[in-house]
Amino acid sequence: METRRLQLLVELSRLGSMRAVAEATGTTTSTVSQQIAVLAREMGAALIEPHGRRVRLTPAGRRLAEHAVTILGAVEAAHLDLAPDAEPNGTLRTAGFATAIRAHLLPLVTELATSHPGVHLLIREHEPAEALELLAADETDLALTYDYNLAPASFEPAVRATALWTAPWGLGVPARDAADGGTTVEVFARFATHDWIVNSRNTADETVIRTLASTAGFTPRITHRADNLDLVQGMITAGLGVGLLPTALGTVPDVRLIPLTAPDVVLRAYAVARHGRLNWPPLALITDLLTERSTRPDTGAPPGGRVKPADRP
Repeated sequence: METRRLQLLVELSRLGSMRAVAEATGTTTSTVSQQIAVLAREMGAALIEPHGRRVRLTPAGRRLAEHAVTILGAVEAAHLDLAPDAEPNGTLRTAGFATAIRAHLLPLVTELATSHPGVHLLIREHEPAEALELLAADETDLALTYDYNLAPASFEPAVRATALWTAPWGLGVPARDAADGGTTVEVFARFATHDWIVNSRNTADETVIRTLASTAGFTPRITHRADNLDLVQGMITAGLGVGLLPTALGTVPDVRLIPLTAPDVVLRAYAVARHGRLNWPPLALITDLLTERSTRPDTGAPPGGRVKPADRP
């Protein structure tokens, strides 16, 4: 059984069409079809079936694709095991959200220049869904993502998510409307008639807002979307609505940040990588450094890993 055929099956499971697999792997649709057919004969089971003008995996095909992820990961790990103690060298492609890059990844660039000059970071700013897509397509090696405790993310079996730092969030409101006290649900209920501002490139904070608003007995009126937290504050100042903000963020005079407790609203950051790459020395090094940095009090962030970002989150 050739691992190349297993790779094509995994890509077909992810992309959903022979043509998309051919484009992603730089081959032809005919070649993809032929290789899947050979794999089916080797396994003695039908792996695909017609689905309209496309095809889809049969139950046997889906099961083999699940095994293939483990097999391909083991093959990659075996190659890496040939030099398990090698000095980290090479370019590590990273994709992550602005706060993680600014407060945690960029400082490592300076450290690496002295401690590991053979390791180079290639950095791209992306929201979690975008970064995970790049990881699945093997266009990045490490994805820095986040979720909220009230909107937990799910990760594919092919990747491992390493927990990094956490950061509490509150509700940003016009200073004239601020009134401390009460549980999170009670705070939300006080702003039920206001417009709400959410992220323009990620739905996690909107999920949190809708969940808490539902608990408070109303449906939030989502009217504005912005990716930059300074812009969110400007919108709040202009009276356009209210929105979630990190509690470590320095607010402008016309914006007040109301703490959210019972339940708390907490952002959780992760370093995500594919199983087959976990022991690759540059990736293992950066993951370890990020994990260690997340717990250090001298990283330029308040205790607990909280940061003062300009962009969401």
